Amino acid sequence: MLGILRNRTYRHLFGAQVVALTGTGLATVALALLAFELAGDQAALVLGTALTIKMIAYVLIAPMAAALAERIPRRRVLVALDVIRAAVAVFLPFVTEVWQVYLLIFLLQSASAGFTPMFQATIPDVLPKDEDYTKALSLSRLAMDLESLLSPLLAALILGVTGFATLFWGTSLGFLASAVLVVSVVLPTPKPTTSCPIWKRTTRGLTLYLKTPRLRGLLALCWASSSTGAMVFVNTVLLVKSELGLGDAAVALALGSFGLGSMAAALLLPQLIRKWEDRSVMITGATIGTISLLGFGLATSLLPLTLGLLMVFWVGVGIGFSAILTPSGRVLSRSAHAFDRPAIFAAHFTLSHACWLIAYPLSGFLMTELGGGATSFILAILAGLGGLTAMYLWPRNSSDAIVHHHDDLPPDHPHLSGEGPHAHAIIIDDLHPHFPTRG
Repeated sequence: MLGILRNRTYRHLFGAQVVALTGTGLATVALALLAFELAGDQAALVLGTALTIKMIAYVLIAPMAAALAERIPRRRVLVALDVIRAAVAVFLPFVTEVWQVYLLIFLLQSASAGFTPMFQATIPDVLPKDEDYTKALSLSRLAMDLESLLSPLLAALILGVTGFATLFWGTSLGFLASAVLVVSVVLPTPKPTTSCPIWKRTTRGLTLYLKTPRLRGLLALCWASSSTGAMVFVNTVLLVKSELGLGDAAVALALGSFGLGSMAAALLLPQLIRKWEDRSVMITGATIGTISLLGFGLATSLLPLTLGLLMVFWVGVGIGFSAILTPSGRVLSRSAHAFDRPAIFAAHFTLSHACWLIAYPLSGFLMTELGGGATSFILAILAGLGGLTAMYLWPRNSSDAIVHHHDDLPPDHPHLSGEGPHAHAIIIDDLHPHFPTRG
């Protein structure tokens, strides 16, 4: 897997991802402490609102940012957005009112909503071989999981010698380091073949996404992963501290077990994807996550909750979560031409985060009203419905060549050149506005 780091461009991009993730992890800890300083007992409400603002920014900004940046060199856009994120992070230690936190979080996450999809869409252009790209996705997933484990430890070390405001400076340095690494390489920027108005460019990614059967299936799987993930991210602290009466270290262990499962899946996926198609791996992941949540709900209805019991099932949820998310980049890159990839990745970014925008508050509400066991059952059922929907929407072998006709094109059109039946893998575009049926 580490062999792909011999590619200088990818090595620098991966380094940019790692330092930016580290900065983001420090900001997560600092933001929680800032919320407590400003709001005291209302800190949870402030944090919940900030997370909601983050998701709203992701849902609204990503498609517009992709459209506006379509004709600007990617490197220039990515560096500019990193600098904006660094500048916003610098201001966070100086806020004195809660509304200022909300404003700066919206600006920071709006820049991230523009940066992340474009960054993700660049990787398959840098690593065009499927095998290399798969390794890059797994390495990226490992980096995210390790960040979730190591950033809190780094934050704890920093807080041992200085105040939490320093964490925001670390966040800013992380984004600046990311900008330096991005500017140090030349990035491909495929040009669109036709021009179109800004509104059409804004909605193009969503249109292409929702017209592609495998991407509709991917969206259903994103709902499954958000349903299982929300149970972990929202409710672990309550399960550990309120129901078990344990401390912060136990919360870290419980969340670490989820990360352990996710990392294990990421390490195994390059080998699994050589034998199974993406659809099978991802639906299996949804099944594992669903069964793990169901198992947790059943176990807690029959046995007293313990930290060990929680950790066992959270490992399973983490395996399923990673098995869904890690291959998704492969599915997206195969579903768009190079010049449409930023729009497709932005559409996925928006739609997948819309799932989280529903799952986060739903998980918290169910936990408050019904408790952990019932919440686990309900979210497992919702995740299972997502997996079943994906099986229905996503045809098997959807990347295979399909014989089809173009009655609207003249016989000498370049797209129809060649003898024999017209057949190729279908990507929704101007020549293929709808996915044809086989045969």
